[in-house]
Amino acid sequence: MSTEHKYGLESFANLAAASTSFGGRDGASPNPENAQVLIIPVPYDATTTYMPGTRQGPGAILRASQQLELFDEETGQEVFRVGIATLEEMEVDASNPSAMVDKVRSLGEKTLDFGLFPLMLGGEHLLSLGMIQAMAGRVNDLSILQLDAHTDLRKTYQGAEYSNACVMRLASRHAKLVPVGIRSMSFQEHRWAQEQALPIFFAADIHNRSNWQEEVVAQLRPQVYITIDLDVFDPAIMPAVGTPEPGGLYWYEVLEVLRLVCRSREVIGADIMELCPQPGNIAPDFFAAKLAYKLLAYRFESELSQD
Repeated sequence: MSTEHKYGLESFANLAAASTSFGGRDGASPNPENAQVLIIPVPYDATTTYMPGTRQGPGAILRASQQLELFDEETGQEVFRVGIATLEEMEVDASNPSAMVDKVRSLGEKTLDFGLFPLMLGGEHLLSLGMIQAMAGRVNDLSILQLDAHTDLRKTYQGAEYSNACVMRLASRHAKLVPVGIRSMSFQEHRWAQEQALPIFFAADIHNRSNWQEEVVAQLRPQVYITIDLDVFDPAIMPAVGTPEPGGLYWYEVLEVLRLVCRSREVIGADIMELCPQPGNIAPDFFAAKLAYKLLAYRFESELSQD
């Protein structure tokens, strides 16, 4: 992505202060004009279906990120040098969920106009629809890598189409959907997925195959949006989600698929959603912050290696 911003990042009037940005004072881009990444925290959870609290997720991730070691030992790079700017938490629109999706879409489009890589921190998974709509409006060959325990393919849930439980069915109108880590779905979702011939990678099958990451990459189109619902991970390592499903994926196998995708496809945006912080347990917050930093390390590995 371009590092030259036509109008200047001052047009984002709500940039966070360096001390409250992703990575803290040391990790924040000293000159936002040179940033390539925009962290977008959205504290919204109006349609969550079990345990509420994901509205607290973005703030918890940002606080935890200030304790990260900014050198990534795997890639050998100080990832923050790519330039990371952070917005203040978005002011939510509680009037209706579709209005909130529109608000995220508008911000996503603006982020792309500036040549920035958007990394959204949620908040509930419905928000991903807005960012996916923004991406799909700019590219013709987009796919969605959905890392998730649940398919989120319902047509409606509790009478509403714009719901956390329906987000990926809505998103599939805009791009090819590749769900990974799935281990919970309704019969109606199962039937619809079969009708659409969705290439679902179920968690139970993944655990029995050694080359599943390559199979996932083969299903993806040239340009990819990555959406990570943290419940894709096993509750043993990520308990702080609204609906923890047993039998999930683990740290290194998820990192492997993220690394392969970033090296073989053009990743144009991403999100990390559904952290539901637990008082007294900071490990999941740090887990999510580290995951965000690793994703950026893979996405910008080639640019960083040229410095």
